Amino acid sequence: MTPCDAGTRPTGPDRPRPSKLLRLRDLCDAVLRARPRRKCSMSAPETVTSPAASPTAVSPEDPVFALHAGGKMETVSTVAVTGPAELSLAYTPGVARVCEAIAADPELVKDYTWVSNTVAIVTDGTAVLGLGDIGPAAAMPVMEGKAVLFKQFGGVDGVPICLDTTDTDEIVETVVRLAPSFGGINLEDISAPRCFEIEERLKARLSIPVFHDDQHGTAVVALAALENALKLTGRQPNSTRVVISGAGAAGVAVARILLAAGIRDLAVVDRQGVLSSTRSDLTPVKSDLARDTADVTGRTGTLAEVMVGADVFIGVSGGTVPEEVVATMAPDAIIFGLANPHPEVHPDVARKHARVVATGRSDFPNQINNVLAFPGIFRGAFDVRASAITEGMKLAAADALADLVGDDLSEDFIVVSPFDPRVGPAVAKAVAEAARRDGVATR
Repeated sequence: MTPCDAGTRPTGPDRPRPSKLLRLRDLCDAVLRARPRRKCSMSAPETVTSPAASPTAVSPEDPVFALHAGGKMETVSTVAVTGPAELSLAYTPGVARVCEAIAADPELVKDYTWVSNTVAIVTDGTAVLGLGDIGPAAAMPVMEGKAVLFKQFGGVDGVPICLDTTDTDEIVETVVRLAPSFGGINLEDISAPRCFEIEERLKARLSIPVFHDDQHGTAVVALAALENALKLTGRQPNSTRVVISGAGAAGVAVARILLAAGIRDLAVVDRQGVLSSTRSDLTPVKSDLARDTADVTGRTGTLAEVMVGADVFIGVSGGTVPEEVVATMAPDAIIFGLANPHPEVHPDVARKHARVVATGRSDFPNQINNVLAFPGIFRGAFDVRASAITEGMKLAAADALADLVGDDLSEDFIVVSPFDPRVGPAVAKAVAEAARRDGVATR
């Protein structure tokens, strides 16, 4: 039986597993071969058609659907139950002794269950990849994929939780009630500005790590790549002028981590222009960021105006920057066009005017990929049972990633591949050490 045969889906050993259908690397190769390289266009961003208006056809020959047939994950026991003796230990009556011990000392749940190595991957489906608000059911394949990456690259167990609500209070209360079952909370694909409030409220109420990967995973990897790009071009953070296009979840977090890393001249731009206190239309999050960025230097105006003479451009907006604007940047410029799949500045254009170019895509050099960060960050936090993920832990993760490039640093190699086996352990070690320094490690 193939995964697309009609009828009842088989279970147990007869159930078709994605790993038996297609190797992941073969899938990636097939997808890249099927996807044409996008030609550079300086026109306005393409209109995104809603999924409902143009649904993707399900095809048994499509390697993507083949890989996803039956889901990408399953629960696997860590103990064997092959007879009455083992059953009595794993379940009743033996399990009751463990329950009584935990009831007397709740901290023992971290030693005698999977809680301390398990993260809840929580979404409401409102900002999924580049698809937007597609709802919790359609978000599940992404959350499953996230769980696979947690396990593959960090040895962390992940449980996808797709919530059928977009109400901030309901999301917070639901996650708080689920929290005893998990060692950490990874927020995923929740739209801005609600994502900021949800994360902050959960951090205030929970004594386990809470991490919005769309914000901080992107920020950590972007900083790691930028550290190496600055080194390559002979720049220092405190004298480098940076422009960030996009003031959503990723843009705000990237700006914040760059400030923490020593960048002083920073302008963040949204659709209406530079975030500054001269504007009356800013949200509280944007207003706070304006005071720490453009207000310090007095910069105002449009993206085109602040790009003149800028050393670094980081795009997390999905818009398109005209080539004539890119051409006004400083010599040996650094351009990170991270919108996926269409970077704000196409690499072919960026290379005409910049020395170092990075994207969010895997088919160009220097991919800024969140998977370099979040598995190792949670691994390190879990190893010391951290009660939170601090700014120091994120900075340490970025430094560890940057250091892995070493003497191989070049224009086309400012950040390592997620498949470099050093990544997870290096990030985890740095994060654990930072947790101890910051006083959030509990062991």
